[in-house]
Amino acid sequence: MKINSIKAIIAICVSGLIAYGFYSFHKTDSKLLLSLGSFVFLSLTLLFTLSISFSLSRTTTMIRTVSGIFFAIAFVSNLLFSFFDFSTPIYVIINGIAIMTYALIAYSVSRAKQ
Repeated sequence: MKINSIKAIIAICVSGLIAYGFYSFHKTDSKLLLSLGSFVFLSLTLLFTLSISFSLSRTTTMIRTVSGIFFAIAFVSNLLFSFFDFSTPIYVIINGIAIMTYALIAYSVSRAKQ
């Protein structure tokens, strides 16, 4: 696994800007939770989409595809959370399940050696 550092910095900056946008649009007390949660989820998926490459090209393609799909899922779910009032446990449970599902799929694909 190799990391392209320039693309990694760009992915983190883009995720930070998106998280700041969620922070700006949300009007309740859960602004900090929403911005931190979206930053972690979006930066993780965008890092693997843009800057990580594996020794096998099939593995890289599959990881990037899965990461792109979960980036879209994270973006849409956090966008919905930014416009509606939500409780902290609901946010943590939904995003926690999504991140763990992403981690399981990405790990399984990386270990497949195809």
